[in-house]
Amino acid sequence: MRTIDWYFDVISPYAYFAFLKLDALPAETRLKPVLFAGLLNHWGQKGPAEIPAKRVWTYRWCLWHARQHGIPFEAPAAHPFNPLPYLRLALAAGVTREAVAAIFETVWTSGADLADPAVIAALAERLSIPLSALDAPAVKQALRANTESAVAAGVFGVPTLVIDGEAFWGVDGMAFARACLDDPALLARDDMQRIARLPVGASRT
Repeated sequence: MRTIDWYFDVISPYAYFAFLKLDALPAETRLKPVLFAGLLNHWGQKGPAEIPAKRVWTYRWCLWHARQHGIPFEAPAAHPFNPLPYLRLALAAGVTREAVAAIFETVWTSGADLADPAVIAALAERLSIPLSALDAPAVKQALRANTESAVAAGVFGVPTLVIDGEAFWGVDGMAFARACLDDPALLARDDMQRIARLPVGASRT
């Protein structure tokens, strides 16, 4: 079975939805926490929650999507929030499926105030990770390294699957990723190559 990389930040509800679909992929998936804000800074973008109208759309769509598919979902008390302790906790716990699932559950189904130190403390205790591990230099460096490797792979948003150097962005991009796993020649087709080289006709100044 092939191995692919999945870059995510728990700050993204789309990452939560995508995480629930990973087992359907015909590949082993390496979970790689990254700092979404670092990607935004690198590419000079704003996050969905930084654009007021898009922020409302995002939250409404996520709630609707969850209800449509029977997915447990309750937004945290405030969003965006600082995801650093949660990302570091995932790394300190070895980025296991079980640990990441527990973190997503807390973030996207509990309605908790994620800035409350008691929330991260309880989650760390649940995962049998001492809080001091979140400040370990190796954990901080691993998060930086993951974010840098994501940028190097062309990752501009979360969640993103990287398969043979090609990035597939978003929960809605997972069907495309599955198609490419099933047919490795899909992106080599003439029409795919042409559209990837489409010239820029105009740009903002």
